[in-house]
Amino acid sequence: MSLIDVLGSTPRLKIIRELSHGPRYVSELTEAVGMDGKTAAHHLSTLEEADLVEHYHRGNRKYYRLVRTVELHVVPPPERTFILQANERVDTPPSQD
Repeated sequence: MSLIDVLGSTPRLKIIRELSHGPRYVSELTEAVGMDGKTAAHHLSTLEEADLVEHYHRGNRKYYRLVRTVELHVVPPPERTFILQANERVDTPPSQD
């Protein structure tokens, strides 16, 4: 799936927006974005396959965090440039909140 397909989903953008504030465990994330666990799991899986998020465990909780930044540059005519790119992976240890 292309990056544009991955980011062309409102639910996935909501998840990314929520994760931009820091790691979230699954229940906290689903409540914040207003979706059920099964739907969230589907979208989180897609985001993991695109290498935009990853999960880790702390105790019995599963947390998700962003691991890449995404940039969108759009230039109006006459250039009509449209660039969507995921930047290098950010390998930082999980937050110790």
